[in-house]
Amino acid sequence: MKSIDQIAGLIAGQSVAKVKAPVAERANASAAGRDHVDAINQLFAELELAYHNQFHKAFAAAGSTALAKKYWLAALVEFSPEVIRRATRLVVQNNQFLPSLATMVATCENGQVLFGLPTAEAAYREACLAPEPKHLHKWSHAAVYFAAQATGWFALANDVQSAVLPLFEYNYAQCCRRVLHGETLELPVIPALPETVPVPLSTEDNRKKLKALRAQFDL
Repeated sequence: MKSIDQIAGLIAGQSVAKVKAPVAERANASAAGRDHVDAINQLFAELELAYHNQFHKAFAAAGSTALAKKYWLAALVEFSPEVIRRATRLVVQNNQFLPSLATMVATCENGQVLFGLPTAEAAYREACLAPEPKHLHKWSHAAVYFAAQATGWFALANDVQSAVLPLFEYNYAQCCRRVLHGETLELPVIPALPETVPVPLSTEDNRKKLKALRAQFDL
């Protein structure tokens, strides 16, 4: 009878005899780093807390939880740990029964919703219609601002949609990818105006000040 580790190895597409895996499989294995393992452990901890009886009934067999973790890790490794964590919270909040792996994958695939990112079409409309000054507009997400900035404000305002939309969609996809991998995009902060603004001296005041300095230093 095969051990849990042996079964998990077969699920991941690797033989127990350590036959050399294809390049793509080795890349996937290396991608399952510590952060992904932590995300899967957190996922199962939250499922256990939220669906205690259902969870223990589903994973009643000895070693089944460890095997399930390895299987779910192999299926979810293409998503960033932050996406997995957010998807876990969303699934727990919206499902009365213990979710399946398919539910988790579907939720992760809809990652933009997890981070409050609008669709590319909505982001494009917002970028085109945002009033000046751009940095003071209440953006739905900072990714929209940076995608618009990379595309060019002039192009968004003057070029035809068929020409500028593909470029915006590319830039927006890049910004979304950064967000989905855990990067926080911060809108530029404009320094506040000082409480007092110095007023330049008039020509006459400058003459008086110079005369006083000459008298003070006996020049």
